[in-house]
This record gives sequence, C-alpha cells and structure tokens, in this order.
Amino acid sequence: MGTLVVIPARLGAMRLPRKPLRLLSGLPLIVRVWQRISQMNVADAVVVATDDDSVASAVRAVGAECVMTSDKHSSGTERVAEVASQPRFSGYRTIVNVQGDEPFIGRGAVKGAAELVSTGKFPLGTAASRASKEILDTPSLVKVVIADDGRAMYFSRAPIPYLRDHADARKLAERTLQHIGVYAYSREALTEWVSLPPHPLEEIERLEQLRPLAAGLPIGVAVTSEEPASGIDTEEDLERANARWDAFMTGAVTNAG
Repeated sequence: MGTLVVIPARLGAMRLPRKPLRLLSGLPLIVRVWQRISQMNVADAVVVATDDDSVASAVRAVGAECVMTSDKHSSGTERVAEVASQPRFSGYRTIVNVQGDEPFIGRGAVKGAAELVSTGKFPLGTAASRASKEILDTPSLVKVVIADDGRAMYFSRAPIPYLRDHADARKLAERTLQHIGVYAYSREALTEWVSLPPHPLEEIERLEQLRPLAAGLPIGVAVTSEEPASGIDTEEDLERANARWDAFMTGAVTNAG
C-alpha cells in the first residue's frame, strides 16, 4: 500500500542531446534527480525507467534501481504505467512520476501530490506554486486554475485567469498559479489515463494532463510555497544548474533536517 516514485528518462531530447547523461556537478543529470528524490524520504521505492542501456548503466553504477521499458512510449506517463504494471511493483497503490530533468523540484511538491492520492482525496494529483502575474505572458510556463476544493479546472500555456478589469488585480494575485510537473496516480487512474486516446485540447496545448482532465478524471493540485522547479532543456539551462547545484543541495539537506 506504499508509494512508488518512477523517474522516466530517455535520450531523445533535441535541444540538449543525451540529456539524462549530461553532467550536473560531476554526475549524470538522471543520477542527480534520483539522488534528490531519494533524499526526500517521501516514497517507499524510487526507480528510474528508461529504454536506453547507457542510462541504465549510469544509474545502476550508483546503486539506483532501473527498469528497462519499451522505446515506443510517447509520454512519461506511458513509461511510468509500464513500470507500475510489472508484478514486482503491484503492491504500490500510489505511483508518482517525477520528470528526469528537474533536479531542483521541491519536496513539498512531490509529497503534496502524492498525499492527495494516497489519502484518497483525488485519483490524480499534481502541484503548483503561487507566482507573479508576469508568468501569464510566458507560454513555456504552464498555468493552472483550481476550484475551491483544490481540483484543477484547467491547465494552459495561455494567461489564465485573464484579468479583464484592473480593479480585480488583487484577486488575480491570489489565483496566479504556476504548474509544477509532478504527477501522482492511483493505480486505477493511471491505467485509465493511458487507455484514453489523445485529446484535441492536449494536442493543441501540448499538455498531456489535459487528456484525463477532459475525460472527467479529477486532478487535485497541492499548492506549495516552494519556488517552481527549473527544468533543464538547453546548454544554458545546464550551465545555470551547475552554478547553483551545490548551494541548492546544502540548503535542501538543512531544510530536510
């Protein structure tokens, strides 16, 4: 009845070739993400899922568990579902998907998303952080609007909610939320998610979470005060990540203690 975190990793990134194996403070990026999640103590097991032998070798060299998966998957959720379907992982009732290029993700986001599912409040969980209105005009940053019960109403790259009247600026400040790309699933909801066909909204926005949302699967959103994680997609992102990694981990260990 525990929680399993799966970190999907593939080598197919175009902007940063061989991304999982690029070095962050001397170790492959995927290893750093595994270390980060393992240090959080929010899961009963943490595994890396990949379709590449070189990624598997890199993570197994530091003692991480790695599962080889199909090279036909079109999303991280599909790769996570393959891992969760294996008999040796059948005892885990909450499955969490942490992206393999987000070593700076906060503990509150991962723990919050997982608890929304493990407590039975929602079949699916994710996280968001309060942000300034400047994110509304940045399509690369995904926004989410939530209902009063914490359920996601919609995710978008567009500016949501839209400020029609500047007299409501204070209300907008309270509702501006930046999505954090972590997903938690009940076993049943994960199976249903990957059985659904791609949805037009998902294809328009290029946001896979719109598939279950459009199908009526509720997604709970844990709102955290943590700074949204910075993904690593370019050479410049990797350079910045290397510049801040050691100080970040020192602070993370101190906060965890």
